[in-house]
Amino acid sequence: MLSSLYVDGGTWLHRMAVKPKLGLLLVFGLALALVDTAVILAPAALLTGALYLSLGLGFRQAFRRLRPVLFTIAFLGVVNVFVLSPAEALVLTLRLLAILFLAASITATTRIAAFMEAIADLAHPLERIGLIKANDVGLAFGLVLRFVPEIANRYEALKAAHLARGLVAKPHKILGPLIISTLKDADSIAEAIDARGIRGQ
Repeated sequence: MLSSLYVDGGTWLHRMAVKPKLGLLLVFGLALALVDTAVILAPAALLTGALYLSLGLGFRQAFRRLRPVLFTIAFLGVVNVFVLSPAEALVLTLRLLAILFLAASITATTRIAAFMEAIADLAHPLERIGLIKANDVGLAFGLVLRFVPEIANRYEALKAAHLARGLVAKPHKILGPLIISTLKDADSIAEAIDARGIRGQ
């Protein structure tokens, strides 16, 4: 079961500071948005996929972490074949895969606390003009990252409970209890945060 998205390691991506990582992801995403040929996008997806697998997760665990997003991309790819041309569908699918693998690699090599600090620093200019509270933005970002593996764990627990009772674990049967339990936990965490005066607004 996943308890965190972070993976211990000593790769060059682990050693890189958070802000350069985010800058790399931004530049990479913008560059791919300007590319419309599978000849370039396919190697990009392969390279970022290899980078993700090089973090020491193992193929099975690496796939399990990204399984919902990969299925979504596959579904969109099939739909795009009918809406667009097959070549355009391939380009869009490869672009999404390349960005996904790089984003997953950055997330797996960065601790949540470091993400929160970097996001808060980047949001400070907006705080100076009164639009947001930088620390609140960093906190929200950190909570989202923390809850991703938690929700995945909860889904697997509900699925196992269905199977233990001899029931077919269909996603639409699990979705309701999953949403309800997640919202309850979110309310409890919000109350705890407000009780400690952590949020600025």
